Amino acid sequence: MKQSDIFRDNADNCLQLAERAEGQPTHKRYLRMADAWTALANEQDWLDGEIPPVKVRVLRTQDA
Repeated sequence: MKQSDIFRDNADNCLQLAERAEGQPTHKRYLRMADAWTALANEQDWLDGEIPPVKVRVLRTQDA
């Protein structure tokens, strides 16, 4: 199992915990944790070369 898959499993677990959370602060905390795990998974995919880096668009100005 890839490291990014483990991170995504952790995110899924956090989402399940958020569904069962008793109060709003706990619910939000688990959602933030899920977002963080997902971000880590995406970054790990990038580090592993599975997704390309983001292309940067350069705006060119016309000469007057």
